[in-house]
Amino acid sequence: MRSALLCLIVTLSAPTWAQIPPLSKEVDTVYPEAHSLYLDLHQNPELSSHETQTAAKLASGLRGLGYDVTEHVGGTGIVAILKNGPGPTVMLRTELDALPVEEKTGLAYASTAHTKDDAGHDVPVMHACGHDLHMASILATGAIMAHSKQTWHGTLMLIGQPAEETIDGARRMIDDGLLKRFPRPDVAVAMHVGNSLPAGKLGITPGIFDTNADSVRITIYGKGGHGSAPHTTIDPIVIAARTILALQTIPSREVKPGEMAVVTVGYIQAGTKNNIIPDQAQLGLTIRTYKPEIRKQTLAAIARISKAEADAAGAAREPLIENYESTDAVYNHPGLAQRLRGPLEAVLGKDNVVTEEPHTASEDFSYFIEQGIPGFYFSLGGANPEKYREAKAAGTTLPSNHSALFAPDVDPALHTGITAEVAVLRNLLNGSADDLHKSMH
Repeated sequence: MRSALLCLIVTLSAPTWAQIPPLSKEVDTVYPEAHSLYLDLHQNPELSSHETQTAAKLASGLRGLGYDVTEHVGGTGIVAILKNGPGPTVMLRTELDALPVEEKTGLAYASTAHTKDDAGHDVPVMHACGHDLHMASILATGAIMAHSKQTWHGTLMLIGQPAEETIDGARRMIDDGLLKRFPRPDVAVAMHVGNSLPAGKLGITPGIFDTNADSVRITIYGKGGHGSAPHTTIDPIVIAARTILALQTIPSREVKPGEMAVVTVGYIQAGTKNNIIPDQAQLGLTIRTYKPEIRKQTLAAIARISKAEADAAGAAREPLIENYESTDAVYNHPGLAQRLRGPLEAVLGKDNVVTEEPHTASEDFSYFIEQGIPGFYFSLGGANPEKYREAKAAGTTLPSNHSALFAPDVDPALHTGITAEVAVLRNLLNGSADDLHKSMH
């Protein structure tokens, strides 16, 4: 892969503007290597915070293209810098991690990987969220930018971020000096593939792009005993069941209708045998909201209801309520969204750039934005266009990200992702940093 990309640079070293082919042909030139990387990454996924081989592959490819690459930033994160004279600094981020999901797509290149998770359990691993496509795209984009320096000026910063799925990788990179050890970005950009749009299209969402996310663990304490003598116990499983049902009244009865609030109990763990009432039960929740005040209201209601259900059952001890992961909603700078719509429509066609409503998923790209860096995060269509049309007609939905059946339609999704990233970068890396900031207001 690296040798082919290096040959590309040598072949196209220092061309004039007139010698630059249309962007579609530039993408075609690097696409075979990008697709090969995609297959490799898909078949060899790694879990959050353990993306050692994944990071090494991306670092090696970018280093071979002439980028100044620093590894092990915030763990397995990488930072690749390419300076090209005075101008803005623009950051483009990809994620590195996969998920503990057993792939059931039936693809010839499906992942069969297994590994030990942090708890020591053997788990299957799959790129069920499309991060493999993001990485393949960013390396190809990096190649095009490296061999066409006369089309832009400034500093390009490519980020390979670990642990997005546990929403702490961005914070760890920042804590490790990302914004002090390297040039501070004037703008941060990222994309995400999914089945909400057909491949070949992309979505722009000005303002709030996705949700605040909070991961909450509730441990309910009861009094164990024999299953045949429940009167001698305080059953934490029954308390847990009542708590789960009561929690659903938060979005349906406490949050104002029309406001976004999701309270999902993703797991319940309790007991070891059918005739033993355990001492405790544990619930794992994910909470999604758009507004800070709704977030605060929802979290407070979860604590209130959990304590009240335990008290109603006569539990001698309050539940332990732990908020162990959280990230804020990603906010797309409206000025950036407006500025970048034109160049994206120019390379993809006006009909292929659509305005989307905010998403209900979450992600930690928000940590970069919270550092005062204007952000632009866009959606990349991944659904097979024919299957997308059939699903729409039938009133059904295609497998979502994190599904064992999730598989983006790589061609044209990967073509589209590379094209969009290059168009965005060339637009932003054109003019001075002051001009860039002024254009957003």
